[in-house]
Amino acid sequence: MQRIGMVIGVKPETVEEYKRLHAAVWPEVLAMISACNIQNYSIFLKEPENLLFSFFEYHGTDFSTDMAKMAADPKTQEWWAVCMPCQAPLETRKEGEWW
Repeated sequence: MQRIGMVIGVKPETVEEYKRLHAAVWPEVLAMISACNIQNYSIFLKEPENLLFSFFEYHGTDFSTDMAKMAADPKTQEWWAVCMPCQAPLETRKEGEWW
């Protein structure tokens, strides 16, 4: 098992929308998270800085393949399209990183 943590900002004007979305995550998205060998997934919001910290445990054997499976899922893509406009990636992130 591998523990993974990530950080991203949330735009101040979208904090309430982000909270509303994550109070009722779509069941298909939650099912895909599980299907990709992710357990104990949580996102914490630090206010007033508006930083999100996500944590999960990966219980699979091929993280890249599982993440590609998740990224190819149409419902997950739809969820990301709704959530990503709320997020503000850190300026210090590596090339290709969102969180």
